[in-house]
Amino acid sequence: MSLHFSVLASSSSGNAFYIGTNNTKLLVDAGLSGKRIESLLQEVDVSPHDLGGILVTHEHSDHIKGLGIMARRYQIPIYANAKTWQAMENAIGKIPTDQKFEFEIETVKSFSGLDIESFGVSHDALEPMFYVFHYEGKKVAMLTDTGYVSERMKKTIENADALLFETNHDVGMLQMGKYPWNVKRRILSDLGHVSNDDAALAMMDVIGDQTKKIYLGHLSQDNNMVDLAQMSVEQKLKENGFPVGEALQLESTSPVKPTPILHL
Repeated sequence: MSLHFSVLASSSSGNAFYIGTNNTKLLVDAGLSGKRIESLLQEVDVSPHDLGGILVTHEHSDHIKGLGIMARRYQIPIYANAKTWQAMENAIGKIPTDQKFEFEIETVKSFSGLDIESFGVSHDALEPMFYVFHYEGKKVAMLTDTGYVSERMKKTIENADALLFETNHDVGMLQMGKYPWNVKRRILSDLGHVSNDDAALAMMDVIGDQTKKIYLGHLSQDNNMVDLAQMSVEQKLKENGFPVGEALQLESTSPVKPTPILHL
């Protein structure tokens, strides 16, 4: 029996994450078209008919674009907190009442032995939250879409076996880039996104003996590059004695290609 997952897509243009056990298969966010999500699931040999739920982090379109379509097409229950339901209801279309469930912030829900812990983040959505998955001693954590990483967040995600962590932008690229100043200010704010360098600093506080893989996620397609994110994080971690490339692996994510299923 294993906990297994794939980062189906992660970028500023669309996000979806698959996680499952022998008994439960779940999607976190559905920020691409229904057709694209179906294709990504097929690439990792998961049928959407087998999904037992979709967990929602927040109402931004790169996290809910295909949510209504997937839920209606496959009769999949949706789990989100009350404020997120309020914020996204018009965008996702009508969902049957028996598919609508509340999963409040700072709570735990269990799905056939898979315990899922929700926690709040700092982002410009109504009540954004992310998730930590616990199964038979294994732990997988997700943290993107936050302007900074608080001590409380660090405590929640620390010593995960595998971690999806935001490396949204390179500060220099963002400052010199084409975005208008108000957008740059939003991204750099405490309600925006974590940079490569800030991500590396936060990782140092959460990497533990169990931590084997960190997936670098939610990269901006305008203000970051895969190689730059990888190099920036790897350099900082190695400088501080972390065994990157040995016991600890950094993995890239993509807006178009899922990561291979990892079994823990």
